[in-house]
Amino acid sequence: MMTRELQERQEVGEVMHLAKSSRLIVRLLGSSGKETRPGEILVDQKGKGVGKVLEVIGPVAAPYASLIPLTDRTNKVLGIKVYRGKSLRSKRQR
Repeated sequence: MMTRELQERQEVGEVMHLAKSSRLIVRLLGSSGKETRPGEILVDQKGKGVGKVLEVIGPVAAPYASLIPLTDRTNKVLGIKVYRGKSLRSKRQR
């Protein structure tokens, strides 16, 4: 059974690669590249933080995002779908 929060979450893309710089590379879906901003947190289907967007790279038609991982188990997040989460700033303000 899906929670209401998960149903409202917008899928952003899929984790494709762990770069030598230890950053996660995410292939963004369609218009997600235009909406994804540096500093934004991307989460997995359970709502756990996967990474913080550092920059959006590549062509406009097929953008990628470079993420700073928020987990030590980076190999376990390869291939998973990621969703738009909350920014770190909003968590600190609570």
